[in-house]
Amino acid sequence: MTANDTYEVIIIGGGPAGLTAGLYCKRAAMKTVLFEKGLIGGQIAISKDVENYPGMEGITGFDLAEKLLHHTKSFGLPIVQQAVSEIIIGPEYHSVRLDNGDLFNCVGLILASGGSVRKLGIPGEAEYLGTGVSYCATCDGFFFRDKTVVVVGGGDTAVEEALYLARLTRKVFLIHRGNTLRASRILQDRLMSESRIEIIWDTIISEIKGSGSAVTAVSFENTRTGEKGELPTDGVFIFIGYSPNNQLIPAAVRMNDRGFVITDEQCATNVLGIFAVGDLRQKFANQIVVAAADGCVAALASAHYVELHKAR
Repeated sequence: MTANDTYEVIIIGGGPAGLTAGLYCKRAAMKTVLFEKGLIGGQIAISKDVENYPGMEGITGFDLAEKLLHHTKSFGLPIVQQAVSEIIIGPEYHSVRLDNGDLFNCVGLILASGGSVRKLGIPGEAEYLGTGVSYCATCDGFFFRDKTVVVVGGGDTAVEEALYLARLTRKVFLIHRGNTLRASRILQDRLMSESRIEIIWDTIISEIKGSGSAVTAVSFENTRTGEKGELPTDGVFIFIGYSPNNQLIPAAVRMNDRGFVITDEQCATNVLGIFAVGDLRQKFANQIVVAAADGCVAALASAHYVELHKAR
């Protein structure tokens, strides 16, 4: 691979959506390359258990990511671990510039940059990151063995991580701003039967407090009654969703008011030859199986687009 090479398809992002897109692009015999600056597998690579990917019972997120990577590589997809710094829209070809300055051209471009954890944006959150504040229970839960922790959120991830932490810690407080959880019913049933987890409803955290480099408490406020208080804790795990990694998306590509890329049923954007998949794309559900499906659809659609481009 050399600078100024032209590919039929370039994929940006190596999560389930990007890897699946790469697999299907290579099955369609298209000259394809995938760029990923970080961990191959994306968010699932740091997830402990994956229970809802069809046909994969009792598998960890890391193992699933490894299987996806191995499967994709078996079709000969080149994967380059380099950061992309710029996407340039062109009339015939689109271009991708890497951090090192190398420029690559393509007919079809599949954007699979995923999302990043959403932050609370409160005092103490950044200050105690890594010393009591975490966005990954499987990464940091070990350090809180037999201690008390707070989990913030009400979706599948928050409940899954709270259940995981309950196996390690003395006590888990799940703090949720509403009075009902968004998590699936099976996860809610498990949560309610776990004696080490206590749910605090209708509550937000306003500050994370500490002493030196250690978290000691969170300040909270009840959204219904206005009551304020402080809850002692050794750690705070935050799972309030993801924001799309849309920093590289060209201005010409349409996004909604939350920053997710708008596509049609073929995962095509409003710019010819550019497709968006996975957690970057506006859709009803963000699940691994949906991301993989996006990758398949975008690859098939891009193959069709490439053939039309050749026929011009």
